[in-house]
Formats: sequence, C-alpha cells, structure tokens
Amino acid sequence: MNFYGVLAIYRFEMSRTRRTLIQSIVAPVITTSLYFIVFGAAIGSRIQEVGGVSYGAFIVPGLIMLNLLTNSISNGSFGIYFPKFVGTVYEILSAPVSTFEIVLGYVGAAASKALLLGFIILLTASLFIELRIAHPLIMLAFLILTAISFSLLGFILGIWADNFEKLSVVPTLLITPLVFLGGSFYSTDMLPSFWQTVSLFNPVLYLVSGLRWSFYEISDVNVWASLGSVLLFLLICFSIVVWIFKTGYKLRS
Repeated sequence: MNFYGVLAIYRFEMSRTRRTLIQSIVAPVITTSLYFIVFGAAIGSRIQEVGGVSYGAFIVPGLIMLNLLTNSISNGSFGIYFPKFVGTVYEILSAPVSTFEIVLGYVGAAASKALLLGFIILLTASLFIELRIAHPLIMLAFLILTAISFSLLGFILGIWADNFEKLSVVPTLLITPLVFLGGSFYSTDMLPSFWQTVSLFNPVLYLVSGLRWSFYEISDVNVWASLGSVLLFLLICFSIVVWIFKTGYKLRS
C-alpha cells in the first residue's frame, strides 16, 4: 500500500474545502436553517407529531441524508473530473499507485467532506430542536456507508461526464427528487396504499428510513433491509469503478 500516494491525493482534495469554505460549509448551514424555519414552523404547526416524534425532529434524518447524498456525489464527481479536464489524470495513472489507492484517495476525501457536512447539519439541527439518538453506532454506520457509496457514484459520474452540465444531471434530476419522494419530510404511512407500494422501489427510502430508525427507532422499512441495500449499492459501485480502471473507459478521452 502506497500510503504517501493516497495521502497526497487525500490532502489535495481536502484542501479544496478550505478554498471554498462558504460554498462547502456556510451555504448548507443556512439552507438547513431555512428548512427548519419553513418546514418546522409552517408545516410543523399543522403536523404536531409523526410516529410519536415532533415533526421538527422527524425531518432531521431526511435533511442530513439530503445533504449527504448531494455532497457525496458532487465531491466525488468534481474530484476526478478536474484531473480529466486539465489533463493531470495521465500523471495519476502513470504514478506508482494502484487503482484501489487512487479510489481510496479521491473517494475517501469526498466521503470525509460529506460526513463533516453531515455532522455540521446535525449540530445545526440541535440548535432548533431537542434531538435524541437511540443507536449512535448504527447512525455512524449508515452515514459512513452512505457517504462512501455515493462518493463512489460521484466518482463514476465524474469519469463518465464530458462537460460540466453532465456533472449536475444526476444530483439535480435524480437524487434530489428521490430524496423528497423517499420519506424525508413525511412518513410513507401518510400515503395511499398504492403510493406506499411505489415508494418501496425508491432506494433513497431505505437510506432515510434506516437513518431515522437509528435516531428514534421508527422506520418505514426494516432497518436490516436498509443496511443491506446500502451494502449492495456500495458493492455495485465499487465493481463498476474496478471495471472502469481495467478497461480505461473514458479515462483517456
């Protein structure tokens, strides 16, 4: 294992957070605060509790997951896209680092930044409402696995993308709608039976539901099904990344 090579990639990627502090940290905190003002005050006044939990506390796992997914994908995709864009990807490919070490450096940095933001959102939420975390270790497991999985997805997206417009396609047109339709701000029990069945095909539902269970022990689907879906998605994404490096798909174009 070339730890120096992995560390060099990791440090370079993490340094971008310091250079874009307002975009990376301040903006999501302001957005989260606005979510609590709008959803917590406006909707919370009409929906007092969901599953025995106050509405303000109920939406916290959904807010964390929304930011975690979008930032994991964004960090992972931009991290590998820029070396392709400026041509430095050839230096990385010719360096004495393996495929696993390259992925570890880029995806590790992307996941670290997303997790940092997730914990900042958690702290911000605690300023507005009283939080309780019933299973902190399971919460950490969900956050870490989700951050790694979607950073891998972002890494794949960054390799696939030919321009900046394509980088925003998946987060904007796919992830954000799936998060809003995945029970982030409501329980699927509130939906008609037909839409409850349809929502089971939304993979984000399992992520939000599993994270919410770690907080309040309430969920729309079984927590182990949620954990299994995250692990399966992680395996699929990692397999695709390995295939990309073996075939050189889009790496040299």
